[in-house]
Amino acid sequence: MASVPTSPAVPLDPEQERALKRLLWLVAVGFFMQTLDATIVNTALPAMASSLGESPLRMQSVVVAYSLAMAMLIPASGWLADRFGTRRIYVGAILLFVVGSVLCAMASSLAMLVAARVVQGLGGALLLPVGRLVVLRTFPRERFLQAMSFVAIPGLVGPLIGPTLGGWLVEAASWHWIFLINLPVGLLGALATLRWMPRPPAVARVRFDLAGYLLLAFGMVALSLALDGLSGLGLRQASVLVLMIFGLASLVAYWLHALRRPDPLFSPRLFRVGSLRIGLIGNLFSRLGSSCMPFLIPLLLQVTMGYSPAQAGMMMLPVALASMSMKRITTPLIQRHGYRRVLVVNTGLVGLTMASFALSSPQQPLVLLLLQLAAFGAVNSMQFTAMNTLTLKDLEPGAASSGNSLLSMVQMLAMGMGVAAAGAVLAAFTEFFGSEAGGVRTLQAFQATFGCMALITVASAGIFWQLAEADSQAMRSSREQDVPEAG
Repeated sequence: MASVPTSPAVPLDPEQERALKRLLWLVAVGFFMQTLDATIVNTALPAMASSLGESPLRMQSVVVAYSLAMAMLIPASGWLADRFGTRRIYVGAILLFVVGSVLCAMASSLAMLVAARVVQGLGGALLLPVGRLVVLRTFPRERFLQAMSFVAIPGLVGPLIGPTLGGWLVEAASWHWIFLINLPVGLLGALATLRWMPRPPAVARVRFDLAGYLLLAFGMVALSLALDGLSGLGLRQASVLVLMIFGLASLVAYWLHALRRPDPLFSPRLFRVGSLRIGLIGNLFSRLGSSCMPFLIPLLLQVTMGYSPAQAGMMMLPVALASMSMKRITTPLIQRHGYRRVLVVNTGLVGLTMASFALSSPQQPLVLLLLQLAAFGAVNSMQFTAMNTLTLKDLEPGAASSGNSLLSMVQMLAMGMGVAAAGAVLAAFTEFFGSEAGGVRTLQAFQATFGCMALITVASAGIFWQLAEADSQAMRSSREQDVPEAG
């Protein structure tokens, strides 16, 4: 199928319009698959733990592996698409995602499940970046924002139904089906891609910075495994320390490597932009705290309060609904008060709503719990929107693609590290209070964990406080409105 003309002066005939609509649906379905699987697992973790003979409080590796695999491959997604073709890579990503899903369903141990989640995450890492690239190269420039707004809708729907669908499948069938449902969707998506995705025109190939990529990937993996090793992997303290040192050394080595290379993966010149610098660092540390909530809340409800998987999944609906309701009021608030004031205040509110879960108990009124969940969803949504738009708003057009990839990588890395850190803190408090599965001591461990992760989030407000007045001003641009809302 030929590429659709990109010149605004060339009118599109009905067949080309239909081709554009089919392309949008293909990319939207891929994005939906990726975001759905990022959230559908959380409510099924206790059932998985029971089936695999593990403690439900040590299942964070299943979530960490997926996020970390995505963070690893995102920096290479653009080069892979240019080298092998966007359609070929997109089909390969769907098939890899499906294979990973089948392997997850077949897993008979936690180690096998974690390995399968890595395969699934590698496929998921390519779905959105490559899909966005196809839309960018196919759609007329004046219609790109509208196209990306359509593609972004599944990114909101996936987290909305993921926890509920996961809990229902666990009760109606078994946890294996949260992965097996990807099989028919993925196969149909691959066939539709081969049939309807256009072949964008060839682009100039650039040399891939393999050495820089390996340094960056190893640094991310080593730091994440060190955090996860504090609880989930059972690594001794010496091994954790060695992993952390190697990880930090690898990241420093990448920075020095990028300074002397003319075409690095991510140019250090990007960090001369104050809003991007503060936005990325703030994203990392803010998400270290808040990204653990979709992991901790379903566990709290099922392990200490007696909720069924389906009930725990339904309880996540107020978070998603409140998140979607905040989209319209976030931009006017930023335009009126500026990024600095909004982010400093809202980061404190995110921390306070997280800390409120330290008061949770089985005797807590249901209405109060629903209000807590809705309040967290609202302020967390505002936080994501403000952080993401701040990061990209001042980038020049030539640096927008690189900055967007860097932001996506930091988001996924922070999500994985946040869950790993929460798992380590929960394991430490479980050992401190004593192991009484489902009892008062386990509840105390959860309450203390919520308090600690809330403090991490509040501490990140100091990063946003460093925003210069000029960087704090809101700017309405296409980049500010189509930023990925990875959660």
